Amino acid sequence: MTTTATSRTHSWAPPTVPPGELSGLEFLHEMIEGRIPAPPIAGTLGFTLVRVEPGLAVFEGETGEHLYNPIGSVHGGYYATLLDSALGCAVMTRLPAGAGYTTTNLTVHMVRPAFAHTGTLRCEGTVLHVGRSIATAEARIVGAADGKLYAHGTTTCAIFPIAP
Repeated sequence: MTTTATSRTHSWAPPTVPPGELSGLEFLHEMIEGRIPAPPIAGTLGFTLVRVEPGLAVFEGETGEHLYNPIGSVHGGYYATLLDSALGCAVMTRLPAGAGYTTTNLTVHMVRPAFAHTGTLRCEGTVLHVGRSIATAEARIVGAADGKLYAHGTTTCAIFPIAP
């Protein structure tokens, strides 16, 4: 069997830690506007934060062969990373300046395979609860063109102060 190799390259800016004077929502708005660089994982996997509101974060990502698992469909790890990004950023929109978060639990339910020809996937994360030390959120990945559900998930995040 002869195969022709393909390649994909990307570049990124060094990651930026939220400065203590911006709320999570303000920080993410700055990222969408391009004044703060996107995290390196977004370039690695090819997804973008496209919208934020209090309690909401929306990402879009393009499918492609570079995301394939050994059986020729988009790897479940892509779904998990897209969900984790939308879930965490939804929580971040509700955090005040000086607060950070980290995922402590991620549950992913994959309901349909995606392929290179699937096109844009849209992932919308919504906050369910934000307390002093714990937050929860839910998210769905749908086809941007047809609205079909591909995966859904939930998270629990720990909330903590960011050191100056």
